[in-house]
Amino acid sequence: MGKKPKNHGNPWTAQDISNLGKLAKQNTPTRVIALKLDRTPGAVQTKASQEKISLKPTNQSPYNRRAKKPA
Repeated sequence: MGKKPKNHGNPWTAQDISNLGKLAKQNTPTRVIALKLDRTPGAVQTKASQEKISLKPTNQSPYNRRAKKPA
């Protein structure tokens, strides 16, 4: 079993929730949000659900990738 994140089990602060909302709007993957907030992906999903923050990806990539040209 891996190390527990630093904030594991700690209450969420207003700043944590704000950062969660900002990262979700930027289409950041859930696991990356978890790493940035030092939380588990499950904790991020649960809190997003409680705060009514959508983690569903939009139709754009979160990374600056160029569209592949058909061969």
